[in-house]
Amino acid sequence: MGQDVRSPRGPRCIALVGPFQSGKTTLLEAILARTGAIPRAGSVDAGSSVGDASPEARHHKMSVALTAATTTFMGESYTFLDCPGSVEFVHDMRAALPAVDAAVVVCEADEKKLPQLQIILRELEELKIPRFLFLNKIDRASQRVRETLATLQPASRIPLVLRQIPIWNGDLIEGFVDLALERAFVYREHKASEVIELEGGNLDRQKEARFSMLEKLADHDDALMEQLLEDIPPPRDAVFDDLARELREGQICPVLLGSALRENGVLRLMKALRHEAPGVAETAKRLAAPSTKDALGYVFKTVHLQHGGKLSLTRLLSGHLDDAAIVHASSGETAKVSGILSVSGAHDTKRAAAEAGDTVALGKLDTVKTGDTVGGGKTAPKTLITIEPAPPVLAISIAATDRKDDVKLGQALLRLNEEDPSLTMVQNQRTHDTVLWGQGEMHLRVAQERLRDRYGVSVKSHQPAIGYQETIRKAISQRGRHKKQSGGHGQFGDVVLDIKPLPRGEGIKFAEKVVGGAVPRNYIPAVEEGVNDGLARGPLGFPVVDVAVTLTDGSYHSVDSSDLAFRTAARIGLSEGLPQCQPVLLEPIHTVEIVCPTEATAKINAILSSRRGQILGFDTREGWPGWDCVRAMMPEAEIGELIVELRSATAGSGSFTRQFDHMAEVTGRTADQIIAAHRDAA
Repeated sequence: MGQDVRSPRGPRCIALVGPFQSGKTTLLEAILARTGAIPRAGSVDAGSSVGDASPEARHHKMSVALTAATTTFMGESYTFLDCPGSVEFVHDMRAALPAVDAAVVVCEADEKKLPQLQIILRELEELKIPRFLFLNKIDRASQRVRETLATLQPASRIPLVLRQIPIWNGDLIEGFVDLALERAFVYREHKASEVIELEGGNLDRQKEARFSMLEKLADHDDALMEQLLEDIPPPRDAVFDDLARELREGQICPVLLGSALRENGVLRLMKALRHEAPGVAETAKRLAAPSTKDALGYVFKTVHLQHGGKLSLTRLLSGHLDDAAIVHASSGETAKVSGILSVSGAHDTKRAAAEAGDTVALGKLDTVKTGDTVGGGKTAPKTLITIEPAPPVLAISIAATDRKDDVKLGQALLRLNEEDPSLTMVQNQRTHDTVLWGQGEMHLRVAQERLRDRYGVSVKSHQPAIGYQETIRKAISQRGRHKKQSGGHGQFGDVVLDIKPLPRGEGIKFAEKVVGGAVPRNYIPAVEEGVNDGLARGPLGFPVVDVAVTLTDGSYHSVDSSDLAFRTAARIGLSEGLPQCQPVLLEPIHTVEIVCPTEATAKINAILSSRRGQILGFDTREGWPGWDCVRAMMPEAEIGELIVELRSATAGSGSFTRQFDHMAEVTGRTADQIIAAHRDAA
């Protein structure tokens, strides 16, 4: 029925994932305390935890970046990656998951968090990562565990299999029964649980629950099915082998119980990880890593320390890596390792080398990025996996409070992007603003705090400029004349321009139909430049588009005419002519696609309507039971804060993508308000 689950599999790497505020960091503290890595568990609220050690995490009392910590249990090494639960910081989790051997999904009996749980489980399913579900805060449970499991099951595409059932004392849970071991334990706060004898109703419940567990295992084991049908008790080792095999093959998700805050259920979880979670060899196989004796690693996180330089958190999948070794990255870059550190929260320790399975921080790999594969061979390794950041959903324009910090700000933003690729910067060519794009309000707030606290750059921010334009409705012919005499050579340029509207999306077209040399041909390029100057800012204050301008006539002076004079004349012709062409404001319209839990769809429709959105329709989200996909057309100006309302309406689980579709006319009071606001800002 499988291999010996007790065989050693080298250093393990385990991800702690789960919905926001489910207790992942508290569980990490409990694990470190119970395995002796720290003298006692710290507290998120008190700001004393190994995880959430950054000033931003301490301030907001939430994980805003991945934390790695290493401990030993029964002679084996385990590195736990505490991943943020908020959807705004989810890229850290997504980038780290390919490196891990298994994941512990920390959740609680809260139906509101079901969509968040489904998002996380779907990510693990897509990457084929074995996973345990740790049902946390069991001491606060108000319903039976089977009812809780029935609530959670729709979030998982594979069966959630109870490994433990609680022992109730009235309305309180005082312990649990391990269905695989067939033993009962009573919780003791911050101590190992005590074994007790099962009797009465608890014994009956144990037999019923164990049979149910075995039935699910038997779905993938014919020999076990025969034993159950013949009422033959299966050997305990065979049951453990089945649990391990079906976990690794993605056929079941075992469910364990506990209370991270009280350190209950932690040792049982560690023993399950030790016996059943796969090792680095299986992880390398899952990633289709080549079989090699050379060092091969996956970089899952980049960190810039204030005084320690750049660190690349890396899972070594094979081989042996020495300090000062030369490594080649899948990007084609080459770098020299300058320090190998064991990771343990904020307290890293130097080591001489790393072996297959180790999770370490490699120093000063300046040319290596998050997501790169690095190798110690003679050639660059192939990229094992590519994790693209989710499309950004919120933007702010930022600038250094002190102008002398502009260069410093640019360097700091590049480092922030290295640490978190889901945070991106765009330079607005029209306004020359630096626009910072992120995954939500908190994501951008934390980025500004890091700029201030870590890089010493204070920034001011405002809403990004909307890409308004203007066009015209009426055609006219307009003369532009520039004549200036100021001693010596004067300036003279004279043009006649036909200005007419074009269909939407045609852009700007310039032509000339000059006859008889009224405007010498060598001045025509200058006229075109002047036309472009005049269209850069129209009478309403915005760039003018969808206009055809034709030079039809003019005059020149043999001495005073010049390129500058004709450029100025053309600009004057546009500035005097455009106000007579019935200018009209245009705003960018985007196609927006929102994904949300079905129960929130009505709220989303109301939000879209209140933001001048035109709902195109909605359908069930393919492959996501209980989710809808809503499509709409929305003005860019109304999308700005959409994500804030969307997350509020969906308990943090909804998101959207958008794509520019077309420019549309804006008239009436809305147009007047936009134009007035633009003039005030100028």
